[in-house]
Amino acid sequence: MEEMTFEELLEINCFSANTAEKAKAANLLEQRYCCEIRCADMDKSVLFAHHARGCTIVAAKICKNVVIYQNVTIGSNMRYNKPHKQWENVGSPILAENVIVADGAKILGPVIIGMNTVVGAGAIITKSIPANSVAFGVNQYKPKDPDYDLVFNSDMISGEGIMKVDQKRVDEFNKAQESRDQ
Repeated sequence: MEEMTFEELLEINCFSANTAEKAKAANLLEQRYCCEIRCADMDKSVLFAHHARGCTIVAAKICKNVVIYQNVTIGSNMRYNKPHKQWENVGSPILAENVIVADGAKILGPVIIGMNTVVGAGAIITKSIPANSVAFGVNQYKPKDPDYDLVFNSDMISGEGIMKVDQKRVDEFNKAQESRDQ
């Protein structure tokens, strides 16, 4: 198991019936990638960008074609009511089909993130979000523009393509700086 890839460890951690293997895979994922992934029901098509680095994922259900970026937290937001001696707000999030969760987002509590929704970078979500939305800030959302995919598309630009664009931008920036300094 020591030589396994992130994808192989994820497969065992999330889908194996062997509890000892699952525990070892979970431990290796935490050691290598600083991530914890526990989900009651997760589709095998779920993608984790950047090997889920820094993620804590404890969800009730993650549906097909969900993409989760780095440093994301998905988990509970329960509280104990001392006068009534009972837990409230119990449960973990459900992410519907085609949800994208961008860098550093937090989704907490028994909420549902609707189909085709993008949860923006750094968002803090503790309320359900309707389908076809862009969630941002703290529990804010707006309708998603159907003409655009945000953050992820299966026809992604290559890393090399991004580097070429960035190099051109750096060259233009440096040229502007030189002109300013003269």
